[in-house]
Amino acid sequence: MKTYYQILEVIKDAHEDVEKFYTKGNYAAGKRVRKRMQDLRELARELRDEIQDLKKDPGTEERDEI
Repeated sequence: MKTYYQILEVIKDAHEDVEKFYTKGNYAAGKRVRKRMQDLRELARELRDEIQDLKKDPGTEERDEI
């Protein structure tokens, strides 16, 4: 669950820069959004791997509590 919450945090952090880029044409904000989307991509892959591992062998890893 920790990775999932990290994903939500990245999206939340990117929100303001997305608006700056699209509404004000702030190209520096676009660069920051692209960096955050790369971070999001890496976290999404990590979450997918964690889920797959838990599906294969549910007893090997502890599940994070909400």
